Amino acid sequence: MFDCRKDGDDWVLESGGRRLRLRFVTPSIVRVTYSEGRPFLDRISRIVISDKGTIAAEMSPKGDTYLIFTTELRIRVDVHSGALSYFDAADELLVREPRRGGKWLTEKDVYRNTFASDEQIAYAHTADGVRAEVRSCETIVDRRAFEAKLEFAFGEHEALFGLGSHEEGIGNLRGHARELYQHNLKAVVPLVVSTRGYGILLDCCSLMTFHDDEAGSYWWADVVDELDYYVIRGRNFEDVTRGYYDLTGRPPMLPKWAFGYVQSKERYVTADEMLEVVREYRRRRIPLDLIVLDWKSWPNGGGWGQKSFDPERFSDPAYFVEKLHAMGAKLMVSIWPMMTGGCPDQRELLEKGLMLGDQATYDAFSRQARECYWEQARRGLFIYGIDSWWCDCTEPFEADWGGKVKPEPHRRLEADTGRSKLFLDAGEINAYSLLHSQGIYEGQRSTTDERRVLNLTRSAYAGQHRYGTVTWNGDTCATWETLRRCIPEGVNFCAAGEPYWTVDTGGFFIDWQPEFWFWRGGYSDGCRGLTEMNALQPDPSDSGCTDPGFWELYTRWMQYAAFLPMMRSHGTDAAREIWRFGDEGSPFYDAIADAIRLRYRLLPYIYSVAAAVTQRGSAILRAVALEFPSDPRTYEIEDQYFFGASLMICPVVRPMYFDAGSTPLRDQTRCRDVYLPQGADWFDFVSGRLYAGGKVITADAPLDRIPVFVRAGSIVPMTQAMQFVDEVVDAPYSICVYRGADTTFILYEDAGDGYAYERGEFVEIELLWSEDAGELFIASRRGVFPTMVVERDLTIEIFDIHGSESHRVRYAGKELRIRSTRSGR
Repeated sequence: MFDCRKDGDDWVLESGGRRLRLRFVTPSIVRVTYSEGRPFLDRISRIVISDKGTIAAEMSPKGDTYLIFTTELRIRVDVHSGALSYFDAADELLVREPRRGGKWLTEKDVYRNTFASDEQIAYAHTADGVRAEVRSCETIVDRRAFEAKLEFAFGEHEALFGLGSHEEGIGNLRGHARELYQHNLKAVVPLVVSTRGYGILLDCCSLMTFHDDEAGSYWWADVVDELDYYVIRGRNFEDVTRGYYDLTGRPPMLPKWAFGYVQSKERYVTADEMLEVVREYRRRRIPLDLIVLDWKSWPNGGGWGQKSFDPERFSDPAYFVEKLHAMGAKLMVSIWPMMTGGCPDQRELLEKGLMLGDQATYDAFSRQARECYWEQARRGLFIYGIDSWWCDCTEPFEADWGGKVKPEPHRRLEADTGRSKLFLDAGEINAYSLLHSQGIYEGQRSTTDERRVLNLTRSAYAGQHRYGTVTWNGDTCATWETLRRCIPEGVNFCAAGEPYWTVDTGGFFIDWQPEFWFWRGGYSDGCRGLTEMNALQPDPSDSGCTDPGFWELYTRWMQYAAFLPMMRSHGTDAAREIWRFGDEGSPFYDAIADAIRLRYRLLPYIYSVAAAVTQRGSAILRAVALEFPSDPRTYEIEDQYFFGASLMICPVVRPMYFDAGSTPLRDQTRCRDVYLPQGADWFDFVSGRLYAGGKVITADAPLDRIPVFVRAGSIVPMTQAMQFVDEVVDAPYSICVYRGADTTFILYEDAGDGYAYERGEFVEIELLWSEDAGELFIASRRGVFPTMVVERDLTIEIFDIHGSESHRVRYAGKELRIRSTRSGR
């Protein structure tokens, strides 16, 4: 039986050697710590950085339970087993542990490997960079720790989301399992969120698995020093996300240009080639804000991963960057955590003892190593004016990226985590990307506050958002099934509280190469072939894939990417610039151009939603079920999602015009079914037609668009398409009001770069629609920043069942009222 006592603001329950502690961080967030035979450690968390302290909770014995409660959260503790049941303030059950207890610890040895300093390292060229191979080490026992198991009894009518981005294409996690370890195709975040209005964050950095299947409903962790987790109560999804940020820190603002179009491929070779690509985009008047320099910017023959420019291909880096900036384009450069070939960066880190045991990967867990790594990046790249980072391969150890046959899941887990444990503490193998990102962010912030950090990473972990990161889903294949799977995986990544996610538009691998299980795209016409890739010498004159089947897939992928936090094209086997898909006036080219231009028209909406992430803990990508938890028909939707709170995106995930091999498709419908959730009415974004919620409709989906629906009771600010985000700083705005309910939208503006917004240098303009009055109120401008637009022309578009009406006004910072001339419904 557990005895209960108060220890400061904590409630501590003990039974023999078992210890259970409840600590409330806020009235809505409780930290639960469980240990056996040991005192609580109060270790420093990699994930949680909250300095909010604790608050007092009350306790009341209730028969065989202790009731411990605040104004928002009530917890019943079984006095016999220590099982916890969580309730909201109205005493409605959120989630509970099984009556037998649900918390299990099994003591185990944790091993550490040591490596001789004179160990001979072998290097191998792979499809995922150069890798170091260590043949011997000494293994010793480092400490005693625990395996942990945390069981739950989830509700019958409940959907779960989160745990990061994986490759399987699962939406609702009920009835499924997840293996939580970092990988090229995995980005792990140990937060799960429920349609019942709660989230669970497991504060652990080791290998984990999550189960809600025939094995049971539980979380398993490989190595913990104590079981430590948080339950977050939220009245809706955004409340849970805000609670997660209360624990892990708020995301900083990304630069405004990060929300424009990003052009990349594997890979651009010279400065002249990249300048010519940007010139061609400008000549064609296709918007572009960022171009990416993938691997091997470093000197030819100088070793892998050196953080400096090749003096032959980039003879004047400062001039190169200056020319890009003069065209309104920014530069992102790929850097890697591993360095080989005796390059200067590798030698410096080795001489300072800041490498891991493979002598090639820097020790991101060491502050000194992070500072040294940043200094290398600063003096080799940042001083020339580059704008952003691509921290590739942030899961530096993997063992399954080879062979013809994809290994079985348990084999992949064993091989990949075993490889990581060879060089990293078994309790930390999921955290490398988090620490790597911290070093880049803190390094750049210590160098200048004039440029915001933007860091594209292939892995992520809980809390990584606080370091200016965007994560993509790895080296995927060009297939329709991969596109379909991207949708729920992106939703799950963002449901886990990490707001910025993107993809390789079109899939990374276009071609099919039977030598590798992962190189299984569906298209070969016009691809470069395997020989050149093995030689690591892509052909800059590549004319692109010539299969119209791929062109259609790429077009649909681009339309989807237009509604992601970052719109980015990238991949191997063939180039991805827009002119590789026809020319102006041809259907694929025009559809791609329309998608990019629509992205830019939506920038006032997108940038304001991004500001709400930073300022108010909002979310960009949202599961339909988490927006409409009272409608169970939304729980299994995997091919629709929300972009902000207003726009429901319904990508096309099947071919309608061409199959692979340039094969025309006959008698295909150019439409798709869309479920409109119950609880709102819906406007077709293109036609303006109004639909009632709670039913499935057949939506038109010709090549030039995907179905997008606007929730009735929404405000969506838009602008004109431009060549880069601030080409026309005082461009007119269209304020689109979709009638049906009272609503508010906060329009956000700032300098677009730098961190002056942290000092209050930004503007918010509140837009309020009153449905009964049929009136839009534009409040007085709040705030100021030096380069703000003082006056702007606005077109107010009011949509209702009858169509739309327009009003033109000039906004000069003072409040305005615009009344509809129609009664609405």
